[in-house]
Amino acid sequence: MNPVLETLFKHKSIRKYKNQPIEDEKLQLIIKAAQAAPNWCNGQQVSIIVIKDQARKDKIRDLCRGQEYISTCSVFLVFCADFYRINLAFEKAGKSKEDFEKYITNIDTLIVGSHDVGIAIQNATIAAESFGFGTVDIGAIRSKPFELSKELNLPKYVIPLIGLCIGIPDDDPGLKPRLPVESVCFNEKYNAEKSKNGVNEFEETYKKYLAERGTNAKDSNWSKSIVYFYTSFNYEDDCPFLKQQGFISIDKK
Repeated sequence: MNPVLETLFKHKSIRKYKNQPIEDEKLQLIIKAAQAAPNWCNGQQVSIIVIKDQARKDKIRDLCRGQEYISTCSVFLVFCADFYRINLAFEKAGKSKEDFEKYITNIDTLIVGSHDVGIAIQNATIAAESFGFGTVDIGAIRSKPFELSKELNLPKYVIPLIGLCIGIPDDDPGLKPRLPVESVCFNEKYNAEKSKNGVNEFEETYKKYLAERGTNAKDSNWSKSIVYFYTSFNYEDDCPFLKQQGFISIDKK
């Protein structure tokens, strides 16, 4: 097996870090790897805010439901869907503000920004883990978007989508099991029956994993865990924030 696949297959979310910085040279290579990611039409619709200052990490932790690993990781990266530069491109091409807003308010623009950020953060994760660093994604940066946007001085047409903790691992939570491959990969057409069978099989696999893992063991299963997260994380400010940042023109109903 080649080193890239080894790194991918060993991925685990690390939430406990040693109090050590990571080398700037390696951090810059992680950023470079993120920037090398595929992106739509070479628009490069992603910006990364690098957070090392302890006071700012602490503040972002408080805006992200108190997730302590944001404070304790060596560096915290905020990945943003960024269409501020696309606005500049429209201006340079002699287009009006109305021309730009016609496109920025398309739902597909949000999809483009989301998939570009997703690909970029995966590149960063692989690069970081190839150096032996631990990582964990933080979706809760969307919990308080107005406050976070102000803290990071984000201009209009830029939205924070996901964060990434990077640091020296001080824990080994083990590998989380995955759904059976036949329930997520289909030949030629989607197979709902295989998907359902995979979920049924995975319930017991995940229940065993939760009961036996070294830290935070619990009596639960996959479906209960998923329902908990979907019902516990309600991002009420998403619509008004997207309107403020220029991505939509309607109010939430």
